[in-house]
Amino acid sequence: MKQAIGVIDSGVGGLTVAHELMRQLPKEKLIYLGDTARCPYGPRSKEEVKQFTWEMVGFLLEKNIKMLVVACNTATAFTLKSLKEELDIPVIGVIQPGARAAIKFTRNNHIGVIGTEGTVRSHAYTNALRNIKSELEVNALACPMFVPMVEQGILEGSQAIEVVEDTLAPLLQYSNMDTLILGCTHYPLIKDTIQSVIGQHITIISSSEETARETSTILDVHQLFNKDDIYPVHQFYTTGDLEIFIEISKSIFKEPYLQMVTIEKAYLHQLQDS
Repeated sequence: MKQAIGVIDSGVGGLTVAHELMRQLPKEKLIYLGDTARCPYGPRSKEEVKQFTWEMVGFLLEKNIKMLVVACNTATAFTLKSLKEELDIPVIGVIQPGARAAIKFTRNNHIGVIGTEGTVRSHAYTNALRNIKSELEVNALACPMFVPMVEQGILEGSQAIEVVEDTLAPLLQYSNMDTLILGCTHYPLIKDTIQSVIGQHITIISSSEETARETSTILDVHQLFNKDDIYPVHQFYTTGDLEIFIEISKSIFKEPYLQMVTIEKAYLHQLQDS
C-alpha cells in the first residue's frame, strides 16, 4: 500500500493546505485530521496544544504516513521543534514558508501578521521574519473571533464583514504596511472579506501554496515521491461535527476534488476517555 502524507490541523483551516497539496502533488495520497471537537487551539495553553497535537500525530502514525505537514500555525509554533526531533519521518510546519513568501512580496519591509492568540503570543512569525531579514517592521495582531466564525461556516456576508472590521481596526493604523500574513490556515477561507476591509493595496500572504511547494522539495530530497500512475483516494477525518466538516469541505474543494476524498469521524483516545 502506498504511504500517504499526513496533515493535521486544529479544525477545517488546514483544508486550504490540503487543497494546495492535492493541486500541486496530484499523485500523492493525503490523510488529513482536523481536531474540530477541540478547536480553537489559539486560546489554549502551550501544554494543551502539545498534548492535542501529539494525539493527532499518534492517530496518523498508526496509518503509516511517510511525512507530516503541521497545517496549524499554533501547533507549528509550539510543537514543530519536538516533532522534528522525535519523529523519524520528515516534518514541515506552515510558519517558515509563510514568512519567506511575505519577505519576497513586501516592497517597504513593513509586514503585518494576524493569527490566533497562541501564535501571536509565541512571536513565531516575528522571529521567523527577522531571522531572515532583521530590518523588518512587524506588527502582529491576535484575532480570536476568526476561527470560531470559520468553524461555524460563516465565511462571507454582513456578519463576517462586521467581525473582520472590528477585529482588524488596530492594524489599520499602520498606513505604510504593504503585506499581511494570514498566520492561521483558517483565515484563507475569509480572505476576500479580509482583503475588502484592509484594502486592495495590501498583499495578502497565505502559507498554503508555499507549504505545498516546500513539501514537494522535501519529498524530492528524501526520494519519497509516489511513483504510481493511479490517482489516490484521500482520507479526511474530523473529531467533531461531521456534517459541518463536509459542508466546509465542499466549499473548498468542489469538483472534481471531492470525488477523490472520503470523509469520516475520527475517535482519538483522549476524546473517548473524556
